[in-house]
Amino acid sequence: MRHRVKHMVNGPRRFLFRPFSFLYYGVLLVLLIVVVPVFTGLFRDILVEGVGLPPEAFGAVLFLSLIGSSVNIPLTTVEAKVPIQTYREVRFFFVTWRIPSVEMGIRKTYVTINLGGAVVPILISAYLILFSIPACSPNIFDSYVKLLVVLLTVTIWTHRNARIIKGLGIATPMFGPPATTAFATLVLDVISPISCPTQIAYVGGTLGALIGADLLNLNKLPEVGAPVASIGGAGTFDGIYLTGLLSVLLVLLLL
Repeated sequence: MRHRVKHMVNGPRRFLFRPFSFLYYGVLLVLLIVVVPVFTGLFRDILVEGVGLPPEAFGAVLFLSLIGSSVNIPLTTVEAKVPIQTYREVRFFFVTWRIPSVEMGIRKTYVTINLGGAVVPILISAYLILFSIPACSPNIFDSYVKLLVVLLTVTIWTHRNARIIKGLGIATPMFGPPATTAFATLVLDVISPISCPTQIAYVGGTLGALIGADLLNLNKLPEVGAPVASIGGAGTFDGIYLTGLLSVLLVLLLL
């Protein structure tokens, strides 16, 4: 859901990688070794038992989420005219004067999509919409209508609360989209019981955060001033990905 600044690039590439850091991956490796049993069990419960993802796809999702968090796939380039301050040196009687001037220049922002933070959650959402929700819904039309209500609610809330951070990107409160997703799902369930609440929560939260924070704010990217804007955030469980998981977890705890 957030746009994060990556390293400067000189031109369009197929993939953009985060600069390698031994400290970053060292700490990540230690954390995985220490908490891997608990983490893997919880992660599997949410995606396989809670969401309905095929068990055989769990390993691939976990791997792509971890490795793919450092891979950003370029989509397009946004250009904007901005004032650039320059100086002209003038020498007179052995004295150098620096005369400032302002010229209009072109600033480029490379728009990318994060593999682990956006592409993987979108693929999971597509699977749930096409296969999982129809399989667990006695009334498919009713489930799709409730999904649309949750999706619109999260999209509107996220878009209204998204803020532009100069040089960084477009950010939203961390727990806002998951809490909004869980609230909308619970209200709908009280009004009319939902046959597959976790699937609806995951899709509504994930796509709602993506549309509300990123897609509806693409026209504001020139105002950000960042060299690279990444859809989906920089971390493995950041942004859109975190929204989907927390939405499902909240629904599982409250229903």
